[in-house]
Amino acid sequence: MRLRPTLTTPRLATVAATVLALFLSLLALTPPAQAAPTGFRVQNGRLLEAGGNDFVMRGVNHAHTWFPDRISSLSHIKAKGANTVRVVLSSGDRWTRNDAADVANVVSQCKQNRLICVLEVHDTTGYGEQSGAATLARAADYWISVQSALTGQEDYVIVNIGNEPHGNIGYTAWTADTKAAIQKLRDAGFDHTIMVDAPNWGQDWAFTMRDNAASVFAADPDANTVFSIHMYGVFDTAAEITDYLNRFVTAKLPIVVGEFGHDHSDGNPDEDTILAVTQQLRLGYLGWSWSGNGGGVEYLDMVANFDPDQLTSWGQRLFNGANGIAATAKEAAIYSSGGGDTTPPTAPGTPTASGVTSSSATLTWAAASDATGVTGYDVVRIGGGAETVVTSTARTTAALTGLSPATPYTFAVYARDAAGNRSPRSAAVTFTTSSGGSTAACGVGYRVTGSWPGGFQGEITLRNTGTSAINGWTLRWTFPDSQRITNLWGGTATQNGSEVSVAAASYTATIPASGSVTLGFTASRATANPSPTAFTLNGAACAVS
Repeated sequence: MRLRPTLTTPRLATVAATVLALFLSLLALTPPAQAAPTGFRVQNGRLLEAGGNDFVMRGVNHAHTWFPDRISSLSHIKAKGANTVRVVLSSGDRWTRNDAADVANVVSQCKQNRLICVLEVHDTTGYGEQSGAATLARAADYWISVQSALTGQEDYVIVNIGNEPHGNIGYTAWTADTKAAIQKLRDAGFDHTIMVDAPNWGQDWAFTMRDNAASVFAADPDANTVFSIHMYGVFDTAAEITDYLNRFVTAKLPIVVGEFGHDHSDGNPDEDTILAVTQQLRLGYLGWSWSGNGGGVEYLDMVANFDPDQLTSWGQRLFNGANGIAATAKEAAIYSSGGGDTTPPTAPGTPTASGVTSSSATLTWAAASDATGVTGYDVVRIGGGAETVVTSTARTTAALTGLSPATPYTFAVYARDAAGNRSPRSAAVTFTTSSGGSTAACGVGYRVTGSWPGGFQGEITLRNTGTSAINGWTLRWTFPDSQRITNLWGGTATQNGSEVSVAAASYTATIPASGSVTLGFTASRATANPSPTAFTLNGAACAVS
């Protein structure tokens, strides 16, 4: 039996209960306060550090899994001015697996050198077309297996799930596969920014990533995914590069150029536009690659034999050219938080020149000092009221090559510290290269074989007019206008301003008596395209015909 309630106190209780229920329902509808980000995050199409500052990647790729003994390359990469390094790892499906201890060491070395670490699994390359390639699901399993090395590193590490995860077969599965891999990592507790590569060997010529990026981003419960396009032969025109990157920017979807080069077997990418447009749009780029390339793409090495003092023409372009790393990279704020180090190093000592020949010299200087440590030096050539970076090094000496005979040169040195501060310029040293002796037993024929607006193709025939074989050679000339070599076959080209130096390739190094070799090249140009009028071979002048 239920007692009939009175009409006084119970009514007040009912009102109170109603108010309480309404209050609780409002609490349920109000989203909880967002926790402070644990590391990198994406916001409004931009990659931000935890502190909220914009971060623009400026760096290179390093093939750690194939060259684990070259971990010192990270310090050399930093010394060239990079703020990011993309490190090649293996899940063990195709190459030797990088275990958690090795991954932890890589992260530690990145942090020690004040670099942001983008870690990628390379075994997924060309899945569906490349025999033995692993799936993105397998790559995600690998990341989970080494998670202990990555937890707590969200300020320093970006996880690039898998390199070029589909070839040109079955690439339409990229969208679903990528969503599933992201979800697997999030379910496992990964709070890192995740980077995903495009299909079609990274070049997305079918626009699968471009047209499905919004849905992939929306499928990430953390909304913390960055897209990576690799630009090689598919991106050989300014229009293609500009259109692709601008579509992501317009859609407020984060995009970086995760790999690119100055040349490739599938075509000649427009590296100048890639660098200019990424700088204009404030997008990141990571050039391929530091050193160790093989299989016919050795020309993509930035330094020869992992030696930071042997910059190739590609390395010179990427590090020291227009819109390159030295001019545009800014160190991650996480390394200088709390006000940071704003004090530059002292100026290095006045360099001295030694071993001066017709084509080379060695500079040596006294070390600069800095409270947090000097990480590198930039050697600059001074002339005409301007200065040009010719090389960067972590040492207090630098070998200069590709110089012209009987030519005065003036050089000076800057020091850089770990926070990216640059010292005052050292005092300058001036010297003149030797004449290189009398006319060599050689002749040079130079001709333009084709031209187009802004560019041309040329051919150089180098003849041995002597009575004995030439074994090993370096050919030098100076362009009379603004011509700049973009690709050369038959040798390795280095260009400093208008001065060009070409070292023989293995298959052109020997020129028999009365024999010849032919070099071909492509180059950019202004309206005029006058031919060079003087050439030297191993420092001695050649006859020109």
